[in-house]
Amino acid sequence: MTTSKEKIIARVRRIAGQVAAIERSVTADADCAETLHLVAAVRGAVAGLMDELVEDHLHAHVAAAGLSDAERTAAAAEVAKLLRRHFR
Repeated sequence: MTTSKEKIIARVRRIAGQVAAIERSVTADADCAETLHLVAAVRGAVAGLMDELVEDHLHAHVAAAGLSDAERTAAAAEVAKLLRRHFR
């Protein structure tokens, strides 16, 4: 993994905090626009995490030296499947 595990976990925890803020906003009957901004921030944060993880996967399992053609093909197919699901 190119990005350290600790950085990924910190990023996931920040996203969890953002999701908790959405829950607090809804529970408190906050202004709709405020809640929508919180949701948009989470969406952006998750998209950024996805980008980082996909890039790490490509470096480690598709482009890394020493991988067999079968390993590269399997990893590329996995990314393609993931991206199809992500962009639905």
